[in-house]
Amino acid sequence: MAAAHVDAREREGDDALLARIRQGDGSAFDLLYERYFPRVYRFIDRRLSNRADVEETVQEVFFSLFASLASFRGDAPFAAWVFGVARRTLASRFKRRRHDTVPLGDEDEPQGIDSLGGVQREPDPHAVYEYNERIARLETAIERDLSTEQWKLFQLHHLENRSIQDIARETRKSEDAVKSHLYRARRLLLAR
Repeated sequence: MAAAHVDAREREGDDALLARIRQGDGSAFDLLYERYFPRVYRFIDRRLSNRADVEETVQEVFFSLFASLASFRGDAPFAAWVFGVARRTLASRFKRRRHDTVPLGDEDEPQGIDSLGGVQREPDPHAVYEYNERIARLETAIERDLSTEQWKLFQLHHLENRSIQDIARETRKSEDAVKSHLYRARRLLLAR
C-alpha cells in the first residue's frame, strides 16, 4: 500500500512537471532530467560497455524525450514511457553501429567508380544547399547562444572524443555539471 502511495506521488510529480513543460517552462524539463538521469544512465550502462557510448546514448534518450513529449498520452506511468524511449534509442543505436570493413578494391581504381563497381554521383544541389544552411545556423547558434564554457565542453567531448570524467577532471567541475552543460549545448544546437 505504501509503495502505491509513493508511485502515485511520483506520477503526480511527473504530471505536474509535464504540464509545466507543455506551458514552455524549460526549468521543468531540467527537473525531469535530474529525476530520470541516474536511472536512465544505469539502464544504458548495463547494456553498453563503452562509457563514451553510454553517455552519448543517454543524451540521445533525453533529446528523444524532449522532442516527443507531446506524444505522451498518460495511459501508462511516465517512467514506463521514459524507459520505452530508452529501449528504442538503444535498439536504434545497435542498428546504426557500423562494423569494421576492409576495402574491396585497390587505391588505383579510376575516379568516379566506387569499390563495389557503382558509379559515384555528385551531391544533389538541393542537399548541398540544405547542408550549407544548417552549417550556417549551427555557426550562428554557437556564436550567439552557447556560452564559451559550453562550446569548450562540447568541443572536448564531441570533437576530441574526451570522456566526461576526463573533462570534469581537467575543468575542475563535477561530472554532473559537465553533463548538464553538454545537455544544454546539445539542446540548443539540435534546435537549429
